[in-house]
Amino acid sequence: MRLLSLLFFCIISQQTFAAGFGLSEQNASGLGNAFAGAAAVAENASTIYFNPAGMVYLKRQQLSVAIHAIDPSSSFHNTNSVKAGATPLGDEGGDIGDLALIPNIYYSQEIQPSLFMGIGVNTPFGLKTEYDSQWIGRFQALKSELKTININPAIAYQVNDKFAIGGGVSAMWAQAELTKAITLGSNNTVKVKGDDWGFGFNLGAIYQATPDTRLGLAYRSEVKQKLDGASTSTFHLADSTANTLNTGITADLTLPASLSLSALSHLNAKWDIMADVTWTGWSKFQDLKIVRDNGTTLNDTTENWHDTMRYSVGVNYQYNDKLKLRSGVAFDEEAIDDQYRTARIPGNDRTWLAFGASWQTFKHDTIDIGYAHLFIKDASVNDNQNIPKQGFSGNLVGQYQGQVDIFSAQYTHQF
Repeated sequence: MRLLSLLFFCIISQQTFAAGFGLSEQNASGLGNAFAGAAAVAENASTIYFNPAGMVYLKRQQLSVAIHAIDPSSSFHNTNSVKAGATPLGDEGGDIGDLALIPNIYYSQEIQPSLFMGIGVNTPFGLKTEYDSQWIGRFQALKSELKTININPAIAYQVNDKFAIGGGVSAMWAQAELTKAITLGSNNTVKVKGDDWGFGFNLGAIYQATPDTRLGLAYRSEVKQKLDGASTSTFHLADSTANTLNTGITADLTLPASLSLSALSHLNAKWDIMADVTWTGWSKFQDLKIVRDNGTTLNDTTENWHDTMRYSVGVNYQYNDKLKLRSGVAFDEEAIDDQYRTARIPGNDRTWLAFGASWQTFKHDTIDIGYAHLFIKDASVNDNQNIPKQGFSGNLVGQYQGQVDIFSAQYTHQF
């Protein structure tokens, strides 16, 4: 576990780039199409994540390694916020985004003519927002971070020349860290941090409707975790106090299920078209509740997220026998309603515009590059935490503005 953590997190500082805290960036080849047709394309070993049944189209041993450089920009603009108690109001928090490097690696091989196996390691969920230490909402949020590692072995079976099925299991590690300032004394903060392993599965099927058209259906299960860790603070209450800020904690976390329906059609020797519709079950995230070891509640924030849909279309143009050009657009719904938006996850609907290219450098080697710009709808927030008997953490009123640029590269080798 320590080795995997080093490999994945010595270079990662994540912010969420899909609905909720999901990360769509699971290969570079799909980024150029805004991940349109992802459950049907099956171009390389990354199909293990998007639809394991797609391994039947690979036929050889294959290794795919990708890296994604993701550059978000997001800022809060105050309109009518109210300070917490007698403390100064503070500034607007600066740019809460940060450059992220996110890797994926996949390997697949043919065991016998109809049976295939593979394994993928990736990060399906991630989040990081971090504000200036003296910003307006510091008593509500300073840093919010979620890290995940997903280990996903899978198999695929070709039932006949038209139909293939596949499935896999997921062992997913998650770690969450939340910090904020507290009004007890000057410059005091509290940090809550915990982690856990959870387990799930993914299933997929591909139907080759005609020689030029295929459909893919893929399902990823939810993964439940009970994060276990500690709350620590620079301000110390007596250990005997039930409301202590220094204590062991637990928090339930459910990473959502998803269902994708994809299509791919070869229109002619030059052009492909693909499309995708994906549902994600974010409605399981109804509150953020953190419980002390003594059974009392340290934090309980209402979230009331809802399920989301993502729609994408893309095209490929085969420029010559070695170079393929890609483009795509997508609309990605946000799971957060305006009345429940908080400073920790201030997301909103996203529109993707993507471009990419695939270059077969040698007979068994391919390099993919992709770029996407995400236009994020302005997000309003009105989070009143000046609540008698619950605490005076301020009333955050304003608007978030943001955008994201994603650059990806991938190397695929067939053995």
